[in-house]
Amino acid sequence: MTPKTQQAIQELENFVSTPLAEKLEQHLKINPQEIVISLFQTVAATVPAYQKFLAAHHIDPEIIQTLADFQKLPIICKENYISLYSLSELCKNGKIGGCDMIAASSGSTGKPTFWPRFFTDELQIATRFEQIFHDSFYADSKRTLAVICFTLGTWVGGMFTTNCCRYLALKGYPITVITPGNNKTEILRVVQELGDNFEQVVLLGYPPFLKDVIDTGIANSVNWGQYQIKLVMAGEVFSEEWRSLVGERIGSKNPCDDFASMYGTADAGVLGNETPLSICIRRFLAAHPQAAKALFGESRLPTLVQYDPSSRFFEVEDGRLIFSGNNGIPLIRYNIFDHGGLISYDQMLKFLAEWGFNPIAELQHNRGINQLPFVYVFGRANFTVSYFGANIYPENVTVGLEQPIIREWVTGKFVLQVKEDLDKNRFLSVVVELAPNVEVSEEKTITIANSILAQLLRLNSEFANYVPSEYQTPQVELKPTGDVEYFPVGVKHRYTRN
Repeated sequence: MTPKTQQAIQELENFVSTPLAEKLEQHLKINPQEIVISLFQTVAATVPAYQKFLAAHHIDPEIIQTLADFQKLPIICKENYISLYSLSELCKNGKIGGCDMIAASSGSTGKPTFWPRFFTDELQIATRFEQIFHDSFYADSKRTLAVICFTLGTWVGGMFTTNCCRYLALKGYPITVITPGNNKTEILRVVQELGDNFEQVVLLGYPPFLKDVIDTGIANSVNWGQYQIKLVMAGEVFSEEWRSLVGERIGSKNPCDDFASMYGTADAGVLGNETPLSICIRRFLAAHPQAAKALFGESRLPTLVQYDPSSRFFEVEDGRLIFSGNNGIPLIRYNIFDHGGLISYDQMLKFLAEWGFNPIAELQHNRGINQLPFVYVFGRANFTVSYFGANIYPENVTVGLEQPIIREWVTGKFVLQVKEDLDKNRFLSVVVELAPNVEVSEEKTITIANSILAQLLRLNSEFANYVPSEYQTPQVELKPTGDVEYFPVGVKHRYTRN
């Protein structure tokens, strides 16, 4: 038996035999700082790319012994680390063969970044799914159909989620998994033909797509209430009004237990997840914007999740979330350009008490109340927008405006954002500044929209694969030069709005 096989068996046995509550308490018994320094030492000893990175920065790994030492290490990101070394150099012992699965994510050029992982990396993430299925959905005792609505293929969401749900079944959860992917017709057929065999049906996918599935079902006389629908989501910040609306349409009586959103990346899997406690808190903050601003420092509501510091170690620098974690490509002090912050469990309860709110009393049950810290995420700080889980970059839109004829009509300035209509359906909005003395016309609007769409499909493979075709065409609005709302003169222009 090889060491790799022995490791897989040992970690699977540990996953299957360790109760969830015990696993979520480990960070109280083992200092997460010791875990992350140990991870650093292992990565420094076994990953060729990180060895070269440290050498280039004249760092002797032996001197990194304390958290203060660790926090002096240079921050890594795709540009200064992932892109500079070969895939094999980024893996442990310089071998891609140490992993058994590769996922892909695409950047602004559409060129994919590959992220290898091994079975044991998925087991870590499976605990995040177990938190949701156990603490929110009570799926340890309810026959559950898990319907994977994420895009299948090389994209991280579909296959990763499928595997993690199957590991829960292996652990003894009465969960059955089916994988229609983002095929809306097939999802509806699966639910209607199989749903009555189970006590509840869980749909796992991107929020706007799941809403579209639900709305299409209602239009086709699907009675969602009979299936006890639960939703697991990822990839988008959504409002509590959105959660309430969707909850009403699926017949949900308890939004804190029937929904859970995950905070994750292709780079490192799931970093944190919503819990009944975090949802309860977020709904209070949504109803009390002054409290939200006092807590988060901004007048917008971020995604709020809890995370396990013994699995993913977070830091905050200049408002950026930096994390470290073990994966197929181990990451030490990695910047994914997410803007957000950290709040300890005790700090959160103390803050809420000052505002006269006790979420634990509000929930009236013990499941989902774990003493885990909170991380809040406003989204990417590098001027992307997230749409159906795809990161859309201004650079993609720029190319669409630089095509022949169109470039004569426009200044090159635009504002890219994701908006909602009155029925809470999302759409991609691009407001474009016309060149001086160019008039608005229906023909120009249609031509520009088609050109932007063509370039998004060409350059951004996530957009092409994640976003259903009926939601891909952007809604273009043309504005005159110097429009006060979107293109004020003399002000540094921002190409995205959240």
